[in-house]
Amino acid sequence: MLKGLFSLPTARLSRRIVFWVFVSVVVIEAIILIPSYNRREQELLSQLREVSSAKISVIMQMTGAEASALELLDQMRQLKLDPIILGGALHHSDGKKVGMFGEQPELSFSEGNSGSAIYLQSQNSFRYDAAWSAAELQRDYTLILRHDGSPVMLELHAFVLRIAGLVLIISLFVTAGAWIALRPIVVAPIIRLRNDLTSAGEAISKDRETPEFSSASIQRQDELGEVIAAFNHMYQQISDAIGERKKAEEALQTSLSQVKSYSQALKDELEKGREMQTNFLPGQLLHKPGWEIVAYFKPAHQVAGDFYDVFELPGGYVGLVIADVCDKGVGAALFMALFRSLIRIFSGQTSSDGLVCSYSQASANALSLASDGQVAESSHLDALKAVGLTNNYIAQNHGELAMFATLFFGVLDPSTGLLSYISGGHEPLLIVDSSGGVRERLNPTGPAVGITPDTEFKIEQTRLEPGDILLGYTDGVLEALAAGGEFFTRKRLLSMLEQSTSSATLLLDQIVASVLSHIGEADQHDDITLLAVRRDPKTDGGTKRVKTQA
Repeated sequence: MLKGLFSLPTARLSRRIVFWVFVSVVVIEAIILIPSYNRREQELLSQLREVSSAKISVIMQMTGAEASALELLDQMRQLKLDPIILGGALHHSDGKKVGMFGEQPELSFSEGNSGSAIYLQSQNSFRYDAAWSAAELQRDYTLILRHDGSPVMLELHAFVLRIAGLVLIISLFVTAGAWIALRPIVVAPIIRLRNDLTSAGEAISKDRETPEFSSASIQRQDELGEVIAAFNHMYQQISDAIGERKKAEEALQTSLSQVKSYSQALKDELEKGREMQTNFLPGQLLHKPGWEIVAYFKPAHQVAGDFYDVFELPGGYVGLVIADVCDKGVGAALFMALFRSLIRIFSGQTSSDGLVCSYSQASANALSLASDGQVAESSHLDALKAVGLTNNYIAQNHGELAMFATLFFGVLDPSTGLLSYISGGHEPLLIVDSSGGVRERLNPTGPAVGITPDTEFKIEQTRLEPGDILLGYTDGVLEALAAGGEFFTRKRLLSMLEQSTSSATLLLDQIVASVLSHIGEADQHDDITLLAVRRDPKTDGGTKRVKTQA
């Protein structure tokens, strides 16, 4: 008890409450003191007037009714023998002054005649003027006396001191009682609640078990009890929420681990797919004396829908393929492998599993004669039928998937430079003259491959002269996006072909460098594939190269 009492002064809340209790008691007593002071003052002044009235009554009895005004004034001068009475003035009932003695009163006849009295206070003196009317004197006169008010003031001071002492004692007792009562009622529960709040914060921040709260044992039916109950309820809600969060985090971590495992497995599978797709492309391009064949391939993702192919056909002819399967990702990559395999298989045969490819007689007749009157080999026509067979196979067996490809398939006679081709909706291949500039564009001869069965593909024919370069590309070149959103464009590609070049390798390197420089730090949005075939002006040899960038 004593320990708690001595600890009270250190409690800031206690000091504030006790201070305001003390101030409140003092203010209340002061409010009560003011009317008490006024009543006491009136009581003392009334007593002073009663004493003077008694003395006046004696003088009036001693003076006969037939006495003159001056005789009455002389009798009244005897009142000055009393040290309390300092002077006075006698007036006729009509207001005419008879005379005065001692200090002159400041109370006028009119004021006195109305029963008024005044109490005057200066720096060093206290005066009280009172009047007695003709009715009180039972004579036709009015008497005004001046009294010394010092005894009244001294008594008032003593009264104030007594009241102030009493107020101080009452305030101290009330304050001390409030101070003592604050410890068990307010301060101790608040301190215990504060300690519990600190413990709760540490338990939450450091993820500890719920501590034992000392305030939980406090049972109160007041606002402080409601605060303590609200704190315990709040902490329980926070603990429950943290528990649910932990469960959610554990479930999330489990899901994240599963996703990571699945993602890694998918990544591994895509990497295998990329390796397999890369293996589908020619690792070493076909070498024919007097010809330079180069290629470039850079997928936008791990697997791609673009592909190129160079392979030898019966009779020493060379098959040239560049294609772009619609869409991107795994689906496009699978169909890329399917298109490539079908072109290779069907280019050496004219039917498979009942699939028959028919061409218009006009196309066959057009192929039978070259532009210089030379008769074309029928094997050109046989090989190019692979496009129709591939189209029918994809459309009939996988039409519901709506997968197709833009595809160029050409059959090259290395000995003459004769090129028979079908372009199924592909970007026009370009024949670049040895002196620079595009000599011929090989525009599409039919729609994309794989859309509808029994589509007619027209066969066209051209010739690569010594020094000419056949350049094939996919739309990933023209639509390469820079960081600002600008396309590489066909115009920029054509401008690079205006300069003469003596090497397909050099031309391809220049185009690739320009495209990659245009993309810069931006993401590559589409696969980039190029194929270049150059006929050497000399016929004593050729070169071969393939470049694949994964």
